[in-house]
Amino acid sequence: MTRRTTEKQDNDAEDRQAETQARIESLEVAAAESEARAATALEELAGAREASASLETQLAEAREARESAEDELLRARSEAEEARSRLADAAVKYREARLASAPEVPQDLVPAAESLLEIDEAFEAARRVVGQLRERIEDERLSARVPMGSPSRRVADLSSLSASEKIRLGLEQLSEREAR
Repeated sequence: MTRRTTEKQDNDAEDRQAETQARIESLEVAAAESEARAATALEELAGAREASASLETQLAEAREARESAEDELLRARSEAEEARSRLADAAVKYREARLASAPEVPQDLVPAAESLLEIDEAFEAARRVVGQLRERIEDERLSARVPMGSPSRRVADLSSLSASEKIRLGLEQLSEREAR
C-alpha cells in the first residue's frame, strides 16, 4: 500500500470520524432540545393538572351554591305562597269589615278582590252609587209630598155597605165619641 492510499484512507477515516462527531453533536443538541421540550411539556402538564383541579373545585363549589340557591328559591316560593294566601284572607276580612262599617252599601256592589286598593276603590264607587240613589229618592219624595194642611174631610160613601154593616159602623163611631 502506498502511502497515498494510506493517507487517503486516513483522510477518509478522519472525515468519517468528523462527520460522525458532527452527527453525535447534532444528536446531542436535538436530544437536549427534546429534553427541554419534554421538561416544558411536563411543566405545562403539571400546570394544566393544577388548573383542572382548581376548576373541579370551583365546579363543586358552584354546584353547592346552585343547590343552596335552589333550596332558598323553594323556601322563598313557599313563603310567597303563604303570604299570598294570608293576603287573600286579609282582603276578604277587610272587605267584610268595610261593608259592616257601612250597612247602607250593598255587598253586591263591592266585589271580592285580592288588592286592598281595589276593594277601597270599589267601596268608594258603591258609596257614590248609594249617595246618588238617596238623592234621587229624596228628590222624588219631596216632589211627591202632600201639601201642608189637613186634607178636606169627606163623608165616607156608605152606599156599598149592607144595613147590618152600616149599623155596626154607626155604633163604633158612637162609642168612639163617648170614649173621648
